[in-house]
This record gives sequence, structure tokens and C-alpha cells, in this order.
Amino acid sequence: MSVKTMKAIQQHAFGGPEVLVYEDAPVPELKPGEVRVRVHAVGLNPPDFHLREGYKALPPEWRPQVDFPMILGTDVSGVVEAVADDVKTFAVGDEVYSMVRFPTGMMGGSRAYAEYVSVPASELALKPTRVDHVQAAGAPMSLLTAWQFLVARGHDEPNPLQPTLHHPVPLAGKTVLVNGAAGGVGHFAVQIAKWKGARVIAVGSGKQQALLRDLGADEVIDYETTAAETVVRDVDLVIDAVGGPAAARFLPVIKRGGALFLVFPLGIAAAEEAQRRGVTVSTTQVRSSGAQLAEIARLLDDGTIRVVIGSQFPLAEAGRAHERAAQGGSQGKIVLKVA
Repeated sequence: MSVKTMKAIQQHAFGGPEVLVYEDAPVPELKPGEVRVRVHAVGLNPPDFHLREGYKALPPEWRPQVDFPMILGTDVSGVVEAVADDVKTFAVGDEVYSMVRFPTGMMGGSRAYAEYVSVPASELALKPTRVDHVQAAGAPMSLLTAWQFLVARGHDEPNPLQPTLHHPVPLAGKTVLVNGAAGGVGHFAVQIAKWKGARVIAVGSGKQQALLRDLGADEVIDYETTAAETVVRDVDLVIDAVGGPAAARFLPVIKRGGALFLVFPLGIAAAEEAQRRGVTVSTTQVRSSGAQLAEIARLLDDGTIRVVIGSQFPLAEAGRAHERAAQGGSQGKIVLKVA
């Protein structure tokens, strides 16, 4: 009997965007507790790019050992095509969205760049009705990241990036600076902080000024002409969606008792200075949560939070989408449309 196949983006070796191949792959089998989704759109995220090239930034002993061919991706929006017998929360025909198996599948087990994907029912939520599949696919990882940093962690799993669990801080009446404010995580952080009652300072490029104002920023700093740390003082929280070693430059702008939240924490060495200044430095690793996506869906439906799509590509042109991401400077999210 022939195996049912689908179109997918597979890679047979680590490398650049050229290793992404549009070809036939087996349709995923449905296991207990899972739902199979006919994918309409896929959102791109930094872990996709890092895994594609084999996490070269990590020490060799930390780099992933994966079985090729591998299918990248976590963020999907689509329609339920089949449900396992033990799943009672979803039905065939439901429009849904998800961040699939993250971080448990971050070494290639999420498999979202495809026409079909199997998803644990606990990681799935009904798609917001007032946004289309492209917008819904652009939300899960970036919006859950901002949510779990700023609103509710949603889990008590050990933090692999620091010895203590991350704790969101109250935002009402506070001043929050968002660095990388027009990017995937950043543009959601701006909106969440504003929704929670903060005064928001957004750092972005000159061409992003109007967008950031439209998203609710009270003040916008153009990093192409002004270094934010030279003009800002006494903020309660900096959420740095760019991260890396340069993030330490924000410590002097934060009030004693304030916090620096790092979306990408690798490379920063600031513990001693942060302690001296009375600033908490914290990070967390986003985790899949159907329950949080269901809560967030209400905010996407009523327009409290919106998804900015920077560019769209057909699934078959995933390599071009990765090339676009590598250029930097994109507003919002990059999404693959599945025919």
C-alpha cells in the first residue's frame, strides 16, 4: 500500500537557505492526544534559522543531533483534518492555530513547514475569528514569548538559561522601553505593555516610527540616529528583543528596583553590574500553551493586539523567506502561505 504524501520543505543537511527543498514527504501519523491540521500558513521564527544551520553559535557539544531529512517550523494556522479518538476538545473542520512542540521539538520534531502537521491537542487553540490564517500563523511564538515575559509565564518548568524562574512584573503606571520594537516579539511587547497601562518607549529604525506610534508607543527613538541609552533615564523595565552582549548598555537607564528582560540572553555578562545597580536581569524560554493562545485569541479578535505581517512567501519559496529574514530590518512577521 502506498504511503500518503504531502508537500513539505525538507532539508537533508545543515546549511544556508539553499538546503531547504520543496518535495514530497509522508503525511504525519496521528497519535493519541493529537490533532492533524491541514496547514494554511506558517510563521517563521529565529529558532528555524538557527536549527537550519545547525546552531553554529553554540559550542560543538551542545549542537543538535538530528535525523535527516528534517522539517523546520513551529507556528501554524489551519483547519483540523483529523482527531485522535481520545481528543474531545476539537473537531474536524475547526480553524485552529498553534506553536507546535516548542521547545520539546526544537531539534526538528515540530515539522510545521508542510501541508499537514500533527499537533498535541494541549498546544492547540481555536483561531481568532477576525484574523486570517496568515495573521494567525504570525502570532504564536512571538506573541507567546511577549506574553510569558510580561503577563504570565504559564508553566513552572526549570529555566535552562538561568538558575531561577522568570517572573513578570506589574506594568501599570510604569515606564517600559522596548528595544527591537518593530520586530516579531518587539511589536507584541509594545502592545501588551500599553494594554497593561505602561508608558512605552519604543526603539526602532526611522522607517518604523509611524508603525510604532500606531501600535501605541508614547515615544519612539530612532536607533539609526540616536543611541537610546544616551537619552533615556529612570525606566522601570527594559525588554530587549534584540539581546546579545550589547544588552548590558541598558543597565544605567533602569531605576534601582527595575528589571532588564532579555529575549536573546546569550553573550551578556552583566550580573555584577546589575547587582550593584539593584536591577533584576531575567529571561525565560517560551513554551507551547494552547490555553494561553485561547486567551490571547480574544485580544486578537477585539483588536487589542494585532499582528503585523512584514512579508509573505509561498511555502515552496521558504528559502527566499529565510534570505529575507537574514537581511534584517523586517517589520513584524514573515509568513509562508500554503496552497
